[in-house]
Amino acid sequence: MKLKNAPIIDYVKTMITITDELLDRIEPMTFSAPVIHVYNPLRYARDGYDNYLSRFGNGHKKVILVGMNPGPFGMVQTGVPFGDVEMVRDWLGIEAHIDPPADCHPKRPVLGFACPRKEVSGQRLWGWARQRYVTPEMFFASFGVINYCPLVFVEESGRNRTPDKLPAAEKKALFEACDLTLRRTIDLYRPEWAIGIGAFAESRIKKALGESVVRIGRITHPSPANPKANRGWAEAVEAELADMGIDIGQTK
Repeated sequence: MKLKNAPIIDYVKTMITITDELLDRIEPMTFSAPVIHVYNPLRYARDGYDNYLSRFGNGHKKVILVGMNPGPFGMVQTGVPFGDVEMVRDWLGIEAHIDPPADCHPKRPVLGFACPRKEVSGQRLWGWARQRYVTPEMFFASFGVINYCPLVFVEESGRNRTPDKLPAAEKKALFEACDLTLRRTIDLYRPEWAIGIGAFAESRIKKALGESVVRIGRITHPSPANPKANRGWAEAVEAELADMGIDIGQTK
């Protein structure tokens, strides 16, 4: 029974506030060598991210999938988590103005929706969602997809440096801000499950949420650097979700 006078939650507006407050915390941070460039798509690609929130960030989620941080040919280009250009434009139906940062590494340009490179992790994740749920609306009726850390760290060679490889003092400040944002996001959506996409994300969920009523799990990361993902990521993830007792439903 629906309670009279129950508060109406504006999920999108609240998430925008949570995002803005995260930016206030992380933007003054500095990072040392070997990191020479730091990309923040929540700032320069905010139009893409806000479009993503507006279209798919409203309403309760049964499962929140948590990635590590943006990929160079995904969220870095589109502002959408795991945001392979083709998947974001053609399946999620999002195309946005991206204003590239002035200081880009020459090997890691931000071309926005003109980026010709594929984000394999994004193709796998959203490709599975499309195959299983057909429409984005059916997928997002149960799932949410976010990243734990919004920043990308690029070394002089152009190689990405993952957040877990940062110096201890830099990690401490960054992770405190990201932990708080994750807790606030979980408090907002009240999912049954918070699932790390890979071991790092799972470890940060456990650290951030502690003794939580939310159940915590992990699925295989879809990166092509992960041999297990290259042997059939969609099949592996469906088996992992089933092992956790998560009913993904027959939607086709």
